[in-house]
Amino acid sequence: MTDTPDFGVVMRAGGVSLVLDLGDRGLPAIVHWGADCGDLDARGFAGLAVTGVLPVAASEVDVPVRISMLPEHARGWMGRPGLSGSRAGAAWSPLWRTVTMALDGVPLGMPLDGASDGGVVNHGAGTLVVDAVDEVAELALTLTVELGVSGIVRTRAAVRNLGAEVYQLDDLLLCLPTPAIASEVLDFAGRWGGERAPQRRAVNVGAHRRESRRGRTGLDAATILSVGTPGFGFAGGEVWGVHTAWSGNHVHQVERVLSGEQLLGGGELLLPGEVRLAQGESYESPWVYGIYGAGLDDSARRMHRHLRARPQHPRSPRPVTLNVWEAVYFDHDLDTLLALAEKAADVGIERFVLDDGWFGGRRSDRAGLGDWTVSDAVWPDGLHPLVDRVRGLGMQFGLWFEPEMVSMDSDLARAHPEWIMATGDRLPVESRHQQVLNLGIPEAYDHVRDAMCAILDEYDIAYLKWDHNRDLVDAGTQPLGRPGVHEQTLAYYRLVDELKARYPELEIESCSSGGGRVDLAALERTDRVWVSDNNDPIDRQQINRWTTQLVPPELMGNHIASGASHTTNRLHALSFRAITALFGHLGVEWDLRHASEAELAELSGWIELHRANRELLHGGELVRLDHPDASLSLNGVVAADGSAGLFAFVSLSRAPVASPGRIRLPRLLPSARYRVEPLLVGGLPHGADTAPWWELGPVELSGAVLGSVGLVMPALRPEQAVLLRAERADEVDGGTSGSRTA
Repeated sequence: MTDTPDFGVVMRAGGVSLVLDLGDRGLPAIVHWGADCGDLDARGFAGLAVTGVLPVAASEVDVPVRISMLPEHARGWMGRPGLSGSRAGAAWSPLWRTVTMALDGVPLGMPLDGASDGGVVNHGAGTLVVDAVDEVAELALTLTVELGVSGIVRTRAAVRNLGAEVYQLDDLLLCLPTPAIASEVLDFAGRWGGERAPQRRAVNVGAHRRESRRGRTGLDAATILSVGTPGFGFAGGEVWGVHTAWSGNHVHQVERVLSGEQLLGGGELLLPGEVRLAQGESYESPWVYGIYGAGLDDSARRMHRHLRARPQHPRSPRPVTLNVWEAVYFDHDLDTLLALAEKAADVGIERFVLDDGWFGGRRSDRAGLGDWTVSDAVWPDGLHPLVDRVRGLGMQFGLWFEPEMVSMDSDLARAHPEWIMATGDRLPVESRHQQVLNLGIPEAYDHVRDAMCAILDEYDIAYLKWDHNRDLVDAGTQPLGRPGVHEQTLAYYRLVDELKARYPELEIESCSSGGGRVDLAALERTDRVWVSDNNDPIDRQQINRWTTQLVPPELMGNHIASGASHTTNRLHALSFRAITALFGHLGVEWDLRHASEAELAELSGWIELHRANRELLHGGELVRLDHPDASLSLNGVVAADGSAGLFAFVSLSRAPVASPGRIRLPRLLPSARYRVEPLLVGGLPHGADTAPWWELGPVELSGAVLGSVGLVMPALRPEQAVLLRAERADEVDGGTSGSRTA
């Protein structure tokens, strides 16, 4: 290679290609990101690059604009620049010059694992690191681009100040181009008890920008902002998505400019003056993920494979959990909790979690946060009698914390009011009757860490439910009030990392007044997310359905609650509650002391069914059905080797027609023969047909028939569900059963 390289890199993995132009000493520019286009020689790369250059339009700059992954205003990009900041008004428009590049640690220009043809390096999954500088602006940049084996792209950037004067960074937005045919956008909104509500619109000129200024990921977070071909669905169309892996203020956007370019972008949303770099100091952005797929299910499966391939991904079976919140709330009584533990063990529960109310003066939600010592008044002998009995019953013990919060009525707030996040001479407005403890202050951080470690050292605790129950408002550091969300987010990561290092077997759930901290940076450190405080199964059908766009089922907390929902007061059959919760990390949120013997027996049956199918539920590949009737839903998982599938057919509301007709079971192997039968616990759902097809026995059909023709399902009443299992017939009985076949 010459001193002024003019070449590209083609990375391919998981059916995805990422083709990068590394010429002209500029930052990497993406020539193609999407479906695998195969290896490229120099001529093929040049042809792909030159045919992708948009024409110079009238009244635009005189040369085609080279758009890098950090778009530069200095090169003529008239959209939002990738980097915004200044040094007292100077150095606000950097022009980057690449100085070094390395692929999987090997400097480009040296032999690589992969063919090199002319000016093109063909490679598989890998990591490209580019170092660049603007000597006039006195800034250095390191850009990292990865393509994982599942086809997921992720990128981040680190900016370093080389100058003597402070550089204030205002915005860093990493961008991935998408074709103009991706003309429809899907992202999510939501609120407490109604997280991840999908919303669609057309992509128009300008920016569709989703900002979260809540100091946490947010109940209304975009989660993944996707653009796709018109009408894209679970199985159809092409989809390009972006996810910002950051648990504080952040942004997702798609921007289309007049010249025709269209970019997906993401990054941290910085408050004014939040990042000011002295000479030699650096800022590193969060990872921004790019997810391509042939339909939403393909995109989701890629993300699930990426997460499951991580070394820290949970490998042991996910314990069925009882959380006592909706059973006792703040009314902690040893005899009551012991009775609950006995009932839990009897029905097959494997983990018992004591929720809010065990510490300090925490008898309601108005006091006690921050005083992380066991309440002598409620627990005169400490938690030992409960922990010991739970462990003696063969269950793990879990405990609730909210480490980043403080009640004004607490010993901690009275002793250290200066540790409360605040701006100016005022306290922020209260939310949930609490304020935010500033973990960016070393003494406050040490206090919380040491208090948590003292509890973890004393008791045999396998699991923490880690809550974060309010948005950050006026989140400054006293006395000057400088914004502190960035540092608070880093302190949260540091605290989780410290606890995990000290207690390597400890599992942690990310909860934030329900699903308010569901992002990939939180999931890098935790073992489960609480999907929503709302356990109503009709609402959870949608919340769970769309959370799986990012999160695999085994990391999603799904609980079977009491018959009357504590959130909506709706009544639901146990079968509907159970089938809804099965497709996740199963739990129970129910005062089992008041369950009838018949209910306990049925609950035990559902737990046994879940445990028998847990490997498939927590390792299978997601499928969701596109169907024109919004009153019907089908979701499921299929084993990666096609050996079995588990599907939930759900009636959400009263259908406009009497029969749903044939419902397809997707993703089974077309040439294989499957035995299909319902998995029933406690009989048919209320209101189902009295003689569905399975009363004559299981059916055996090919995967091609099941996927393209399907089965007529019973006409269920609203808010009912049926669970079907499809299993390779030759793996069941060698194909010798008397079942009907086709």
